[in-house]
Amino acid sequence: MVGTTHESLHRIFQKDPGLLTKALQKVLGVEFPEPREIAAMNVDLTEIEPVERRVDTLLRAETEEKTYLLVVESQGKTDDRKRGSWPYYLAYLHEKYRCEPVLIVITQSSATAKWASRPIQLGFPGWESLIVRPLVLGPDNVPVITDEGEAVADPSLAVLSAMTHGKGRNTAAILESVAAALKTLDSDSAAAFAQFVDSCLADSRAKQMWRDLMTDIQYFWRHPLAEQVREEGRQEGRAEAKAETVLQILEWRGIPVSSSVRERVMACTDLDRLQAWAQRAMHVADSAELLAGE
Repeated sequence: MVGTTHESLHRIFQKDPGLLTKALQKVLGVEFPEPREIAAMNVDLTEIEPVERRVDTLLRAETEEKTYLLVVESQGKTDDRKRGSWPYYLAYLHEKYRCEPVLIVITQSSATAKWASRPIQLGFPGWESLIVRPLVLGPDNVPVITDEGEAVADPSLAVLSAMTHGKGRNTAAILESVAAALKTLDSDSAAAFAQFVDSCLADSRAKQMWRDLMTDIQYFWRHPLAEQVREEGRQEGRAEAKAETVLQILEWRGIPVSSSVRERVMACTDLDRLQAWAQRAMHVADSAELLAGE
C-alpha cells in the first residue's frame, strides 16, 4: 500500500503522467508544450561512488520541438539541503540525457511552497553561474474542487485537489466529489487514487470521513495494486541501474560497445543475468564476448 504523504504527492504523477503537464499549464500558467508521449524513468541518480541521490519522480515528456525531463519533488517542510541537491539533480540529468530538465515541487504547506519557489542562485551577486527556478504546486494554486461534475470530468485533478486541500471547511465537499469521480474509473486506477488520497489526509476526522465514503467499495482497502506498482518500480529501477553498470565497466576498460550489445543489455530485466554480465565485463576483450553462449 502507499503509506506516506510524501510518496503519494509525487506518485500520483507516475499513475497519471498527463496530470503533470496539465498542472503546469492550467495551475501554474506555464506555456509548456503538449507532449506527444510521456513516460516514467528510473529515479536513481546515484553514481558508482557510494553517494546515493534519488529524485522522487522522473518523467520524460516528448514534445514536437524537444524532449523534457520533468523532475517531481515532494516536499513536506523546508530543507535548505535541497538548495544544493536540486541544482545537482538538474545538472546531472542534463549531462546524462542531454535533455532539458524541469524541476516541479509539490507540497501541502503554503510556507513550504513559498520557500521552495525562491530561486536558487549559485555564484556571486550580479553574475550568478547557475539559477534554478522551481515550479511549485501547493495549496495556494492547486484548485479546490468541490463540484461533483467538475470532479467527474477530471478525476486525477480532483484527486490532486483532495491531496493538497484535505483539511478545513471544504474537506467534506472535496472528498465527496472525489469519491463520486473514482466510481467512474476502472478498479485499478480507482484503488491507486483512493490510497493516494488516504495517505495524504493528516487530519484524523478527514481520514475517517474518507474511509466512510469508501465503505461501499471495499476493494479499495484490500487492493494490492499500490504495493505491486511500487515493487515493479523498484525491480525495474534495479535492473536498469545494473544494466548501466555493465556497460560502464566495458566503457571504463576502453572496450567499444556495439549497438546490438547495448540494446540487449538494457532490455534485460533478469538481475541474476545482469550480475553475471557485470562480472564477465571485467575480463572480456570484446563486447560481443559478453553475450557468448547466451
